[in-house]
Amino acid sequence: MFDPFEEACSLAAARGAWVHVDGAFGLWAAVSDRHRHLLSGVDRADSWTTDGHKWLNVPFDSGFAFVRHTAAHRAAMSTRANYLAHAADTAAEAGMVPARDQMDWNPEWSRRARAVPVYAAIRSLGRRGIAEMIDRCVDHAHRLVAEIGDLPGVEVLARPVINQGLVRFLATDGDHDSHTDQVIGRIQRDGATWFGGTTWNGMRAMRISVVNWRTGDQDVDRTVAAVRTALG
Repeated sequence: MFDPFEEACSLAAARGAWVHVDGAFGLWAAVSDRHRHLLSGVDRADSWTTDGHKWLNVPFDSGFAFVRHTAAHRAAMSTRANYLAHAADTAAEAGMVPARDQMDWNPEWSRRARAVPVYAAIRSLGRRGIAEMIDRCVDHAHRLVAEIGDLPGVEVLARPVINQGLVRFLATDGDHDSHTDQVIGRIQRDGATWFGGTTWNGMRAMRISVVNWRTGDQDVDRTVAAVRTALG
């Protein structure tokens, strides 16, 4: 879902509050001409985060943080200690402009070069490639929710805004929660596709999320068939 960013940011600004946007999936929609409007006003936020391992399909542990206020960002993350060598101190002693010291901007002092696969993916796909991937995943998600929702004994709880939706499976004895979990288990054991369970508004549901760049129309066909079989 997407919050009303314009309204939220206006309210926050009037009270001097900080607005943070968790854009794990949704922030990537900004590259899509079809879905960019969902992020109207998000540029007024103070900070944003998003994941690379989701829609960018790079390895896990690749998250991004964007903070508008440089001083606040650095003050929250920077740590000083006598045994540490800081780029700013070394540069000042040499009369040079300091390099950006990552210790001042990140809670981790030692980490692998996670930016390399991210850079490679963005350079390879480009804005147009990322937008096409997002639009394709969104179309598949809408189709999956619609076609699974048309199967007997299925109720759609949430249709996708972008790439995620929720359905549940109705039991003849009225125990829809247990039945939903049982059907999810059958789908997972079949191996053609994988969906996880969740609880939404007190109801057990199956979460449909499409983010893999390799997902195609044939995968959607196989998925709907697998759900139909599990229901049977």
